[in-house]
Amino acid sequence: MAEPNFPPLPGFIPLKPCFYQDFDEIPEMHRSMCKKMYHLWMLNSATLAVNLIGCFVWMFGGGGVTNFGLAIIWLLMFTPCSYVCWFRPIYKAFKSDSSFNFMLFFFVFMAQVGISIIQSIGIPGWGVCGWLATISFFSYNILIALVMLVPTIMFTAVASLSFIALTKIHNFYRGSGASMSKAQEEWATGAWKNPHVQEAAMGAAAGAMQDQYSSPQYNDNQM
Repeated sequence: MAEPNFPPLPGFIPLKPCFYQDFDEIPEMHRSMCKKMYHLWMLNSATLAVNLIGCFVWMFGGGGVTNFGLAIIWLLMFTPCSYVCWFRPIYKAFKSDSSFNFMLFFFVFMAQVGISIIQSIGIPGWGVCGWLATISFFSYNILIALVMLVPTIMFTAVASLSFIALTKIHNFYRGSGASMSKAQEEWATGAWKNPHVQEAAMGAAAGAMQDQYSSPQYNDNQM
């Protein structure tokens, strides 16, 4: 079994990486999408960090300590949880064509999309600099509102990109012939965590995708 290498930690920290991550082990046809999901996770984490700064500035402008406190909680909670709960399942799903991991990803990531939409809306008192909070603060302090506008735009971008990613992956999943019954079968038999079965499934998925991509395609000029 490969040695964990993520997250990369400095040597002086008495902790070790918890996960093994290497995009080279993802089939080439899925590698680009898998990397995009990783970049989406990074953008989401960066947005939560920028939101913390926005709520800190907002607090000094009269936004209250509650928003700043919740912003700290969201950053510390959602950054690792989003990696474990939706990025790792889609990483494993692309790696081994696991219906179980696809289903787990869809279940969690739909909640992620909903949370991102709520964050972009920006309900005051929820610890996020969304549109409602930012627009309403322009009448009090334009400079602080402009600072709050940065995480607001980032939350909107995360919500939009998350919805697009969910749609694309769902379309691929439906087109691959996978189903809920297959996911239930994997769970019942334990095949979803068997490395030999994963390797065989990955090979079968690669062959199926090659056949699909080798079929006639119509470009935009022919439509």
